[in-house]
Amino acid sequence: MGEGEAADKNGVVRPVPEILRDAGITPIQLAEKEGLALINGTDGMLGMLILALKDLGDLVDASDVVAAMSVEGLLGTDRVFIPELHTPLRAHPGQATSAARMLKTLANSGIVASHLHNDDRVQDAYSLRCAPQVAGAVRDTIDYATTVAERELAAVIDNPVVLDDGRISSNGNFHGAPIGYVLDFLAIAVADLGSIAERRTDRALDKNRNAGLPPFLADDPGVDSGLMIAQYTQAALVSENKRLASPASVDSIPSSAMQEDHVSMGWSAARKLRKAITNLSHIIAIELVTAARAIELRAPLQPSPISHKVIEELRKYVGGTGPDRYLSPELRAAQEFVISGKVTSALQ
Repeated sequence: MGEGEAADKNGVVRPVPEILRDAGITPIQLAEKEGLALINGTDGMLGMLILALKDLGDLVDASDVVAAMSVEGLLGTDRVFIPELHTPLRAHPGQATSAARMLKTLANSGIVASHLHNDDRVQDAYSLRCAPQVAGAVRDTIDYATTVAERELAAVIDNPVVLDDGRISSNGNFHGAPIGYVLDFLAIAVADLGSIAERRTDRALDKNRNAGLPPFLADDPGVDSGLMIAQYTQAALVSENKRLASPASVDSIPSSAMQEDHVSMGWSAARKLRKAITNLSHIIAIELVTAARAIELRAPLQPSPISHKVIEELRKYVGGTGPDRYLSPELRAAQEFVISGKVTSALQ
């Protein structure tokens, strides 16, 4: 619109008319009600919801593969992922999808086959055995939120609205409760998916629970700290996501001389969900780094072809087992690896 101040390409705050003129941009001229349409109603929070659905869908796909790799590295069983245990017994579609993806990831694993018989463990811990149930619930939550988003994309949220017969009527369709609720619902799912991922990482680093691997997967236990600090980072991110899961949609402060006395807070829900999803991408990346190292430490036992492919690609960006080193660049590279889709491409 050519008003106010903003930062130019050099980061200098200047009057907007000057910046637009230097860039050769003509300010737009808004017609009646167009300004209100840009900033009012549910458009902003709906856009954020759609972006979140895409990004979270990609992350839950990656999390299935990474969780299966953790199962492999921890000498867990793949028998809990067989289809007979899912759709026929508990017909949640997301659960069946995640279980099938995990079973496919572990197919033809020499590590899994190595303890198929004469294993004295009765069953795996919840964080391994129940991975499809948790990721599947996230998938089903995404599906519900997608339904809400699709309805809202087709909705008329103007106020007042012109009806088909020409009547002009005041209404409340601009209220963001349907969007705010699902944004908050997704934040809960994000927090829980990250939480179970961190539990698998912690298990892999604990010599009392990792089925014979060195403490913290360290190169020289007692001298090196291995991936100890990576798990600290992951735990901090999980803790932050739990705080971000606190719902924004239950809050409302009256404004506009008490005319607007109950609002959805959907934009706040959208903003904190964006932060939570970013955190989740780092959480999954840290589990991936941990699972890959655990699998490599099982040599000469061979992982599944899919796990092998993921690790082979990961090693182009992130180093393997070795003496302690500065991990931050590697963890960032692992996060970029996860969000790039390279984890899930191995399934194809």
